[in-house]
Amino acid sequence: MHKKKRESNEWSVESKTTLLEFLFTVMPKKSRSTVKGILKRGQVTINGRPTTQFDEPLKKGDIVTVKDRAASSDIKLKGIDIVYEDDDLMVIDKMHGLLTMGSKTEKKQTAFRMLMDYVKSMHENNRIFIVHRLDRDTSGLLIFAKSRMIQQKLQNTWTETVDNRSYVALVEGKVEKDGSITSWLTEDKIYKMHSSPKPNKEGQKAVTHYKVTKSNRRFTLLEVKLETGRKNQIRVHMETIGHPIVGDKKYGASTNPINRLGLHASVLEFTHPTTGKKLKFKSNAPKSFTRGFK
Repeated sequence: MHKKKRESNEWSVESKTTLLEFLFTVMPKKSRSTVKGILKRGQVTINGRPTTQFDEPLKKGDIVTVKDRAASSDIKLKGIDIVYEDDDLMVIDKMHGLLTMGSKTEKKQTAFRMLMDYVKSMHENNRIFIVHRLDRDTSGLLIFAKSRMIQQKLQNTWTETVDNRSYVALVEGKVEKDGSITSWLTEDKIYKMHSSPKPNKEGQKAVTHYKVTKSNRRFTLLEVKLETGRKNQIRVHMETIGHPIVGDKKYGASTNPINRLGLHASVLEFTHPTTGKKLKFKSNAPKSFTRGFK
């Protein structure tokens, strides 16, 4: 059916077939879903012409080429590191100061927009979908889906899918011991979250667990695990216990020794929605978080 040429990603067709069946044959070590993904992303050309058609007919003498998966060099992912990517999703490490998605004042310089440009540079039909968010001034790990189906699958099964979502938080004051916070959060007209210890119809239940890792008289470094993922949950909960996150003036902080919000999404562990495999990613907190501890 085929004759492999000198280049490892180019083949000459020897008999009539269809494109997808041909690709399965010349790439036997790759799974069928991986091969379909390569074709879907526009990495395949026939005689130099890009195509994404699975049933495209091939004839003897056609040259099929699979291009390396690479975004356009014009795409700059400023403030983003892609730590994992497959056909269904990607995990990124976001710098502080970058919005997850657009707002009224910022639409272009966002993680979502840059990643959309990145995937579309491989093929114009590619898309990216937001699964969850981090505040602009929070750094760390985020998941994005590559299809609406994967986005909804992750969001609809979030509690079961995500095994560990941990943060490093630098807070004001000396936290004496580990603890947990359960409260009900509501948002006011100026988009600030408020915490109530009692259940109420308007509020969403929020549960946060925290563990002391370093402390002195002025600051404490905490490992924080979320049982729920509400807007500004860690920030408002730290204010609730009298230890606001440094740099978080909105939620009670009076100091900013690191010139940023002292919150970093450090661990993300979840079950892959397609393969069922457990994936775990870690991102070290910025060195500035620990500089004040001797």
